[in-house]
Amino acid sequence: MTSHTPTICVINPNTSTAMSEGIATSARRVSRGEILMHTSRHGPASLEGHFDEAIAVPGLLERIIETENGDTRVNGYLIACFGDPGLAAAREVASVPVMGVAEAGMQMAAMVARRFSVVTTLGRTLPIAERLLHEYGKREQCAGLHACELPVAAFESEDDSVYETLLAACREALKTDGSDTVLLGCAGMSELAERLGQALGVPVIDGVTAGVALLEAVSATGYPVSKHNDRAVPIAKPIRGAFEHLSRSMS
Repeated sequence: MTSHTPTICVINPNTSTAMSEGIATSARRVSRGEILMHTSRHGPASLEGHFDEAIAVPGLLERIIETENGDTRVNGYLIACFGDPGLAAAREVASVPVMGVAEAGMQMAAMVARRFSVVTTLGRTLPIAERLLHEYGKREQCAGLHACELPVAAFESEDDSVYETLLAACREALKTDGSDTVLLGCAGMSELAERLGQALGVPVIDGVTAGVALLEAVSATGYPVSKHNDRAVPIAKPIRGAFEHLSRSMS
């Protein structure tokens, strides 16, 4: 039997290359194949609300379309932001499976524990996590949503106070919710997951490693993605302005 060495393309939809480096490190730690890491060229430095997500999506889709038209064959795409921005649109333009880290993390947390708590960045992002829990059918398994009240950019720092703040929030979530595991609600937290798990004595799930593992598993099955109905390729039409080149790329 020929060995299967998948290539997963991880895309950071914000423009922080420092955060991308940390995300790539986490992804490569669990990957059985290759990790192709991309950072968006357009959009905000971090995603912390609906506006940020909306203006990040065109740059994210640009990266996927470029990869689709490039020389490197990939077996899946992972959107490395816990809001899973642009996921439905990405599935239209991609020829292989696409997952967001929130979707992947929720699936994994539900597999390894009966009830999980989500600990994310700022409180203003909690409604986004709440919506995704309902959308992915995981609301009943989520014992609670919590914010450590640190901005996304804080997780680019190696300041140990960032870890201590996140650890305290995770510990409080477990105590308050009576849950069995913690799901980290930011791709930028991924490098801290293993350390947190050792300190807390429970599984600490991050969507980056969960997403890589799940995408590689799907790739190993050889199942193609459906390109019908909601995931059909976009209808060809002119695009004006800054992203006019995307209409030519998809024609």
